[in-house]
Amino acid sequence: MTAPTIAAPHNQALYPRALPFVLFMLFIGLSEGLEVLGRRGLFELGPTTLYYLYPIKACAVAALLYFYRQHYRELFWRDLANVRNSALSVVVALITCTIWVWTDWVFAVSGSPAGFNPELLPDGAIRILMTAVRVAGAVLVVPLMEELFWRSFMLRYLIDADFEKVPIGRFSWFSFAATTVLFGLEHHFIIAGMIAGAIYNALYYATRSISQCVLAHAVTNLALAVYVLSTGRWYFW
Repeated sequence: MTAPTIAAPHNQALYPRALPFVLFMLFIGLSEGLEVLGRRGLFELGPTTLYYLYPIKACAVAALLYFYRQHYRELFWRDLANVRNSALSVVVALITCTIWVWTDWVFAVSGSPAGFNPELLPDGAIRILMTAVRVAGAVLVVPLMEELFWRSFMLRYLIDADFEKVPIGRFSWFSFAATTVLFGLEHHFIIAGMIAGAIYNALYYATRSISQCVLAHAVTNLALAVYVLSTGRWYFW
């Protein structure tokens, strides 16, 4: 008897949803790798040098999402006209942001996130522009990229490798648990990430809409940006 195997999804369906996420993670890996090399004295790295990678990362991921835009047939922006579901998404987002800033426990942190501190940048246009790009990336690019990967692709792929045949909103304990854990491990604040992943999954099941998940994720990140800029707790960025 041969061991069971997991079939690969069709490339035309996989690439549009996975490659933007993979590119984003590669940029994170590059940034962390350069930081390690800088700490070891292999080259001089200023406190804000790596900040300038973020605009490149955000633009590269946004360009890839735009390139594949016709493949995202599961995105129905008219779903946002459902006032009840959109209100639910906003409430869920604010709850998620609140939980996020309350769960910064030491044991829930992966690595030592220094965060993006705009006060270290030169005063004036550069600081304003870099901060604006950071907020725009977190609110406009990251939610779309992550929700297409986690909720549209991974949640359904863990039910059936031919994931496009899986209806949006179909529930599976395995896919729910696996994506919740993996979503948490993607973030520095692991426990907060797992809670957020579980909440977004629940919203996905409740609304059966990827667009509502994108809205909730975007509002969460916007609320977190406002909180960080108001309090100076830069490590959340």
